Amino acid sequence: MRGKNCRDSRLVLIAGLVIALAAPALAVSTTTTLAAGTLSGCVQPLTVTVMAAGLPVTSGTVNINDQFNGNHVQLASAALSSSGSVSVSVDLAAGSHSLTANFTGITGYAASTSISAITVTVPTECEFSIAISPSSTATYTLASNTLTLTAGQSGSFTITVAPSVDYTSTLTAPMFVTLSCSGLPDGATCSATPESLEILSTTLDSCPSGSPASVCPPTSTMVIQTYAASTVKATPPTPPGNRSNPIAWAFLLPGALGLGGLAFGARRRRVLNRLLLVALVGLVTMLGTTACNPRYYYLNHGPPANPPTPTGTYTVTVTAQSSNGVTALQHSTTFVLVVN
Repeated sequence: MRGKNCRDSRLVLIAGLVIALAAPALAVSTTTTLAAGTLSGCVQPLTVTVMAAGLPVTSGTVNINDQFNGNHVQLASAALSSSGSVSVSVDLAAGSHSLTANFTGITGYAASTSISAITVTVPTECEFSIAISPSSTATYTLASNTLTLTAGQSGSFTITVAPSVDYTSTLTAPMFVTLSCSGLPDGATCSATPESLEILSTTLDSCPSGSPASVCPPTSTMVIQTYAASTVKATPPTPPGNRSNPIAWAFLLPGALGLGGLAFGARRRRVLNRLLLVALVGLVTMLGTTACNPRYYYLNHGPPANPPTPTGTYTVTVTAQSSNGVTALQHSTTFVLVVN
């Protein structure tokens, strides 16, 4: 019996070792902390830290979640750095938000959610934001928020309209945003292609790597065109035939005949007064048929040459505007245009 008991004990020991080896190791619990920076307009900076047994968790993903208008919305997703933390900024719509951070967990470390939610109230309308970036296809590109051109040149840049994920989660139909600009100098124009951008309920506020274009923020290319001075002066065609003006003769001939008649029949004491009066009439008639008349100047000299776009530094405002049929939603940004 002793041998049998020994064999049974060995079998139990082996079975226990097999079960122990097959069982997964318990994941270490983690603590996720969410801290908020200073709200700037519509943008809320956040910092997430994940710790385990007093040490930083150096890999894994954290998600930023928001309870907004009764909806649960994931605002952002980011990877932890070697310090066990990550900083992100999220665009928030107007209203009250309850923000939390969730560590999704990795092998050996359990998932966790920040214990205390951060409440943020955004007072301004932040349905979408508008940003300017250099255009890769432009000869003259935007740098340091300044577009420098010589009169006669054109420059382009890319406009991105990034909607708040909170806001798009409330959309029940596509929203269209129209682009325009103001503050350009005389002789300069702007044009956007496309002029109207579509935002859907699935549109994100950024374009994660590998994401389909249908969820990325819409973009447009805006071209600023300046003009150089015209070097060719337009000259009106010369009317055929005699260049003499029959209208001028219609005024001058009666005046001349009248002058002669008055001089012949006037009394001596009134000759001087009448001559002065006739001279005045002749002067007015001449002014109507000479270079002091705009039509005469145009027919004989042509229109002036077009001036160039004035040199200088200008602050140009790019505006994105949409309307839901009741209220207009408008957000803008600026850049500096330098014309040499």
